[in-house]
Amino acid sequence: MVKKVIATFLFLVLIAVVVVQAMEPGKQKDTLPGLAIGEKAPDFELKTLSGETVKLSDYRGKKVLINFWATWCPPCKEEMPDMEKFYQENREDVVILAVNIDPQFNVKQFVSDMGVTFPILLDEKDEVNFQYQVLTIPTTYFIDQEGIIRYKYLTAMTQDLMKEYTDNM
Repeated sequence: MVKKVIATFLFLVLIAVVVVQAMEPGKQKDTLPGLAIGEKAPDFELKTLSGETVKLSDYRGKKVLINFWATWCPPCKEEMPDMEKFYQENREDVVILAVNIDPQFNVKQFVSDMGVTFPILLDEKDEVNFQYQVLTIPTTYFIDQEGIIRYKYLTAMTQDLMKEYTDNM
């Protein structure tokens, strides 16, 4: 019952965000929840599905897309194929770090079923989720080569949107 209430609330928030973002295409206003555009992205250290340790600062000098998601999230499932296509076409220029916020579920099976090959990080203690002030998922931050947040996007993204944002960084 609680999951249904939370899911309904998140769905309504996502609809509101989509409407706001659709009203101003191409312009990124920073009225969305979370860390502010122009801020330095906080460094973090998380383990991947294979147990490797990854730090955001390891990717300084590269464009980084940090995506917060969960296995039970329909918009997250919706954007995964586009994110995978974007990764395959841009992996030399852009790093994707997909931060999973529900590692108690079978993340490995989800990743396998979706055919995802980009790095999946496990936020087991919700520290990074909290640090980035994520209120809805999916939430994606676009970090430039100097480690500055240039864009953020709430709800499912398309491959074209990922390309547009990373090209403009």
